[in-house]
Amino acid sequence: MTRIVVIDLHGQFTHLERRALRDVGVDTEIVSADTPPAELDADGIVLSGGPDMDRVGNAPDYLDLDVPVLGICLGMQLIAVERGGTVGGGDYGGYADVDVEIVDEEDPLVGSLAPETRVWASHADEVTKVPEGFVRTATSDVCDVEAMSNVDAGLYGVQWHPEVAHTERGEEVFENFVAVCESS
Repeated sequence: MTRIVVIDLHGQFTHLERRALRDVGVDTEIVSADTPPAELDADGIVLSGGPDMDRVGNAPDYLDLDVPVLGICLGMQLIAVERGGTVGGGDYGGYADVDVEIVDEEDPLVGSLAPETRVWASHADEVTKVPEGFVRTATSDVCDVEAMSNVDAGLYGVQWHPEVAHTERGEEVFENFVAVCESS
């Protein structure tokens, strides 16, 4: 059975990320971000959302493990910063419904959501420049980089929260990530 761990970056929806993965049929658990990378036994990693970069523990080191990684909100921002992109304050903070345009229909994580989807997202902070080797896969009127990926590196990120009920087709994002993990 595919095993995907959720790294707890202290976000309010971390438990919902685990539940969403469990509901799509994978072995999953929430793991502390202080866990040494060598102790992670997983076919994939989800970096949860969270309040700030000051409490990410060993999460940057997990990007170098040979398994796919999905960053959600802060998790995506962490991937961007660690791989040479930039993060800044968004023009629109707080949580809100956002219409997201999928700009890469071939992307294994969000391409199936094309041409657009409605999501629940916070934009207090956001990726302002994708790292080299990454492509922007989704955008909106609120945020230029709603999703990004580096398929070759197995690194994916979404600004929105696919685990919450307000996000349309959020389960599909998790199903797509499971498929990525199973094909790696």
